[in-house]
Amino acid sequence: MSNFNHIETALIHGGIDGDAQTGAVNVPIYQTSTYRQAGLGENTGWEYSRTGNPTRAALEALIAELEGGTAGFAFASGMAATSTVLSLFNKGDRIIISSNVYGGTFRVLDKVFKNFGISYSIEDTTDLESLDKKIAPDVKALFVESPANPLLTVTDLAGVAAIAKKHGILTIVDNTFMTPYLQRPLELGADIVVHSATKYLGGHSDLVAGLAVVKDKGLAERLAFTQNATGAVLGPFDSFLLIRGIKTLGVRLDRHVENAERIARYLQNHEAVKNVYYPGLSTAQGYEINKRQAKNGGAMISFELHEGYDIKKFFKSLHLISLAESLGGVESLVCHPATMTHASIPKDIREKVGITDGLIRLSVGIEKVDDLITDLNAAIVAATPAARN
Repeated sequence: MSNFNHIETALIHGGIDGDAQTGAVNVPIYQTSTYRQAGLGENTGWEYSRTGNPTRAALEALIAELEGGTAGFAFASGMAATSTVLSLFNKGDRIIISSNVYGGTFRVLDKVFKNFGISYSIEDTTDLESLDKKIAPDVKALFVESPANPLLTVTDLAGVAAIAKKHGILTIVDNTFMTPYLQRPLELGADIVVHSATKYLGGHSDLVAGLAVVKDKGLAERLAFTQNATGAVLGPFDSFLLIRGIKTLGVRLDRHVENAERIARYLQNHEAVKNVYYPGLSTAQGYEINKRQAKNGGAMISFELHEGYDIKKFFKSLHLISLAESLGGVESLVCHPATMTHASIPKDIREKVGITDGLIRLSVGIEKVDDLITDLNAAIVAATPAARN
């Protein structure tokens, strides 16, 4: 941390801490669209809230400090953050994306940016030697997630960043699953970090927001221009809520991860479970790499039941854990990636990268873990082939 020795303190006091004018310990909600100017060319540093708002500025300073970046930017959603970052590229440019990324990232590249002449290709970013060979002159960025959504695939972020630097291109990392509390990609060599702040950073399933952080000052100027020009900025009230959510990120994630580690072991040992995807398990793909670049395995788990189990019955039989889109809230959520979060990815591509129709993604909340295991176990029992006969 730039101003604090420990991130737990920076979460609470980082960025702009309180209000100097009144002594308020929280940054006020500046619920205004515009600002009075004393005369032509004379203002207080604020002109119009699309361009800049003090509450949003406090949030942007906070996330920049937490990620160790030069500047932060707050947007109306995670996809608004991603789309604004992708707007930095030009016709003829190609972006390489990880073989399993959030479906919305794939969709915006495939259905929107492709129309403007920006293309993409899907590669296995865990294979650094192969990735290095795939960098052609038209490739201008590597866009990766680690752990990736939804198979929790781990990519060596420092290795990817080194390849990008070798070829003079950018490394963009979606750090939504880990947050700066568990992993800081800019310190590993990445150029841009994006977040769906709706998830762990907000933490309470009561706001939609996106964040981006950059390391380079020149890149910060370009992104600031694009943010202002395109205008998908986060409002002051949601900025306030997000600052409030970030203050408890450390204590929440400690509990999230504690619960996830126990549930991952429970699933790994369950006779009905075919596969468990969780980077915190010593048997997981990329375990050693994740251990090196992140604090722990995070709180997202994906798994598959054996053939014959009825996953529709599984979902129907959950009572405590909610079937819902999103993740990272204090409550546990479960989803079916093939028909929900990754439905926009064609079936053949989904199957090629391992996103099967039987895959279940679990966002582990902070409830009492024994209650969560009881709920999961009852749903698995209800889904057994014998239970359907």
